[in-house]
Amino acid sequence: MNFLIGKKLNMTQYFDEATGEVIPVTVVKAGSMVVTQVKSAGGKDKYNAVQVGIDKKKKVSKSLQGHLKDLGTFGVLSEFRVGENDKYERGQKLEISSFVPGEVVNVIGISKGRGFAGAMKRHGFAGFPASHGHNKPRSVGSIGQRFPQHTRRGLRMSGHMGVEQVTVKNLQIVEVDAKNNLITLKGAVPGHRNGTIKVISTGKVKPLVIIPKVKDDKKKK
Repeated sequence: MNFLIGKKLNMTQYFDEATGEVIPVTVVKAGSMVVTQVKSAGGKDKYNAVQVGIDKKKKVSKSLQGHLKDLGTFGVLSEFRVGENDKYERGQKLEISSFVPGEVVNVIGISKGRGFAGAMKRHGFAGFPASHGHNKPRSVGSIGQRFPQHTRRGLRMSGHMGVEQVTVKNLQIVEVDAKNNLITLKGAVPGHRNGTIKVISTGKVKPLVIIPKVKDDKKKK
């Protein structure tokens, strides 16, 4: 299974040589990943996973120092599920050369912060009519009832918008530059520039641009 932790750089355009079509892409800088822990279904963890660390950090907590030991100190630690037949060792360095163009991946990132937002922007409320006695058409409306005599938990109201984990599924890899540790993804990726994202392969490979077939009767014309 292929996966990586990287930083979102910027968006640009990619020109397909075969069809000449323009593909909007996002460039991701992959970090130098080191395996810090291996979990197995036969051990105490009861599932197969691997923990990966990137970005050296000067200071970490004592518990992390004991966990990492001779591997160094990492600013980002993340865990990925793997298969039973996948072989990983503690201290192993992972490369992005295993990714191929056309591979379908899921991307996980933290969305941009939007600050304090109203209910209409945050949750997509339609609002009240602008006339007939409604002097606050963008208000939330009723937030409770006689029972249970308090506001229910999870009620959609105004509040902090963004800074949430977002997963975008079924993006495609357009280009892999293993020399510069760059990977190009088709489409938009959640998060701000230089934000940390995770790319997880689905195991599927599809063509980047599907060329439609022309019927025989149209060819004759």
